[in-house]
Amino acid sequence: MPNLVNKRGWFYLLSLTLVLPGLIAILLGGLRFGIDFTGGSTWDLYFKNTPVSAEVEKVVKTAESDYLSQLRNKQPRSDAENKLLTQRNEQAFTVIATPSDAGLIILRTSEISGNTDERNLLDNALKTAYPENYTPGRTSILTVGSVVASEIGVRTFLAITLISLATLAYLAWSFRNVKKPLRYAASTVGAMVYNVLLVIGIFAVLGAFFQVEIDALFITALLTVVGFSNHDTIVVFDRIRENELRNPGESMDSVVNYSLWQTLARSINTNLTIIFPLIALYLFGGPSIRTFVLALMIGMISVTYSSIFNASMFLVSWEKNDIGRFLGRKNIRTVSAVAR
Repeated sequence: MPNLVNKRGWFYLLSLTLVLPGLIAILLGGLRFGIDFTGGSTWDLYFKNTPVSAEVEKVVKTAESDYLSQLRNKQPRSDAENKLLTQRNEQAFTVIATPSDAGLIILRTSEISGNTDERNLLDNALKTAYPENYTPGRTSILTVGSVVASEIGVRTFLAITLISLATLAYLAWSFRNVKKPLRYAASTVGAMVYNVLLVIGIFAVLGAFFQVEIDALFITALLTVVGFSNHDTIVVFDRIRENELRNPGESMDSVVNYSLWQTLARSINTNLTIIFPLIALYLFGGPSIRTFVLALMIGMISVTYSSIFNASMFLVSWEKNDIGRFLGRKNIRTVSAVAR
């Protein structure tokens, strides 16, 4: 069997190459957050044939201006209407996306909106501008308050942190009958963090260049990837544990290499049965789930690779003190250069 473990340096280099652009995009603010994180409203407008986005935006802004004028002239006004007038300006609505699905245009406003009067005014304005094209009655509105939006991000971070701690504790106990069980736990969490960073990083790149936004479904996909990552890595590690107990005199790299070849086909085949339906969902599903499906697809591909070529290699690198030897070589070169 070819020795995969001896090529772990190349696998690390490939992993770094895949994740580095995403990390840079995250640091540069490439992630685009949907209203699930920022608060506000999105309006889905349906047409028989998709019109020019700029023209629709102009119609909507005119309707918004008319609505605000009606409010200003209305006496007496409620407290909610007075608050709306102080928060809203005539440039509130903007077109944020025109998906490839013919007939759908999405609008965004950062302020909370969507009351019945405003919706009817918008419907009437679009029916007047596009009498043969606009489909009234199908306008769907999603509104999220700022408090709810802020809680989503905090709870996501807490969920991933708790999962990491629980995984460390469980695997350290579950693998207690092998030498240094904490290494198995830490390597599993390391692979999980890598998968999470890769998915977030790719969406940061997509956000920077293609205006792709992340929403609450993205968080669902992310937590699903976390679960699959731990599951897939534990299956591989369980085979390594079995072979380590059966062959106590074998070196770690030999045990890991043999175990990888035993589980390689199983891991790939199992995950492909998930990836293929996700590809079908992405191609033929609706636009509302595409971000969710894309995140799952990227995550599952990363999990398949990472459980084999990252997590298992971490065990060998830890056993052989690769980092210490690497830093030692660097120190020797530095001393030699200074001596010259």
